[in-house]
Amino acid sequence: MIDYTIIVKDMSHEFSKKRVLNRVTFQVEQGEIFGLLGPSGAGKTTLIKILTGQLHQNSGYSQLLGTDTNCLGAKEYKQIGMMIDNFGLYERLSVYSNLAFYADIYHVSKSKISDILKSIGLYDAKNIAVLKLSKGMKNRLSLARAFMNDVKILFLDEPTSGLDPVTTREIHDILIEQKKKGITIFLTTHNMFEAESLCDHVALLNQGNIIEFGKPADICRKYNHLNRLQIMLKNGANVELENSSKAAISIKEYLEQDMIETIHSTEPTLESVFIELTGRGLNEYGKYDCYI
Repeated sequence: MIDYTIIVKDMSHEFSKKRVLNRVTFQVEQGEIFGLLGPSGAGKTTLIKILTGQLHQNSGYSQLLGTDTNCLGAKEYKQIGMMIDNFGLYERLSVYSNLAFYADIYHVSKSKISDILKSIGLYDAKNIAVLKLSKGMKNRLSLARAFMNDVKILFLDEPTSGLDPVTTREIHDILIEQKKKGITIFLTTHNMFEAESLCDHVALLNQGNIIEFGKPADICRKYNHLNRLQIMLKNGANVELENSSKAAISIKEYLEQDMIETIHSTEPTLESVFIELTGRGLNEYGKYDCYI
């Protein structure tokens, strides 16, 4: 039997008669990385606020850790970690002092701070004021703050936005380690490559509607209409063949003549699927209303 950390059914929400979530339905399994994908203004942050009890939806139902999200209490909040930008970091305090402050709030031992800082690569910076940290280091500190209590679920809102590829990979590695511990990770992003490489299941959210849901690879295969092979020959020519047994003879001839430089199949990405379904890309921010 599958255990679900989050259950959402027919959830809708409005701001000033503007519907920002429209009958949203999905489930998140315990111990998985789940991606809620969509452009800025799609309703992602509103959905997180409802799931964490900061807002009450206008209609529908949502459950977190077995409890109605309208009724979350101290027991549930002790099991939730959140990372939303650098919210909650005190820039004049040191890295260590920031976590010590939250240790007092969460009533946990300060003895775990050093281990947390080592696990996210910030131990050597523990005495540095937050205002002197790079954006990537601040993101790691925000993650560390989310780890201070013994969480069962992490909500991460664009955790790698604006970071360089190396720092992004480091944060991905941290998240994978948390997943191995059985922690459920709810990730919002408009970075489709990040979602494809990290997430067990994803939901594509567009203007308040879930337009597709499933495993990233399954979604891409579902929209693989072309199913072609693209071959670049060493003479610079590009050849496109049907991805079937019919192409075997041609490929064999190219290989025997040592003519192939590269060969690729044309499976779509989550980005191309989103564009096909909506007619727009994930970075076209200006075309969306600004939701809370």
